[in-house]
Amino acid sequence: MIARRAVRVRPGSRAPRALVCAAAGMLALSACSGESAGSSGGDSNIVEGTGMVTTVPQGERTRAPDLTGESTHGDPLALADYRGQVVVLNVWGSWCAPCRAEAPNLATVAADTEDRGVQFIGINTRDLEAANALAFDRTYGIEYPSFFDPKGNLILEFPRNTLPPQGIPSTLVIDRDGGIAVRALKALTEEELRDILEPVIAEG
Repeated sequence: MIARRAVRVRPGSRAPRALVCAAAGMLALSACSGESAGSSGGDSNIVEGTGMVTTVPQGERTRAPDLTGESTHGDPLALADYRGQVVVLNVWGSWCAPCRAEAPNLATVAADTEDRGVQFIGINTRDLEAANALAFDRTYGIEYPSFFDPKGNLILEFPRNTLPPQGIPSTLVIDRDGGIAVRALKALTEEELRDILEPVIAEG
């Protein structure tokens, strides 16, 4: 069992301010503070992830928004299509060093849990060209789909009084009923990812 700080959040309540400071205006969220602008949309005007992992008990969870858009392949993609499955929603960018570090862990756990009713989905953000995201997927063996969200519009659909993804990378675990069960504001190791995912898989 890994050591982590867990915070219970009740729906409709205001979580501690450090947990719910959502982006206003343009998306300026990242744990990748050392990245320069470059061609993929990174910049130095960002807010670092806190490293917190927040868990919400079953029955007290707020529903994730019904995100819709296009995938990095240009295909229609909707979060609601995966209702009834456990969804791991990861916010990432190809320009982000911590995202590159955690990518193999996501790919491994996604493959291991696919036949257990788990669907991984990415939100690729601040990559100005989908080609950068597709190259990232090929490099790290990512086979699950990602929303192409260069301006961060999908992230801003999460209400501020819930558990919005606030950094890059961030990961949400969404239960079979569409409720946000876990939020991690950090790059995850394989062990950490399995540790937060297994209890949600085990739920009836």
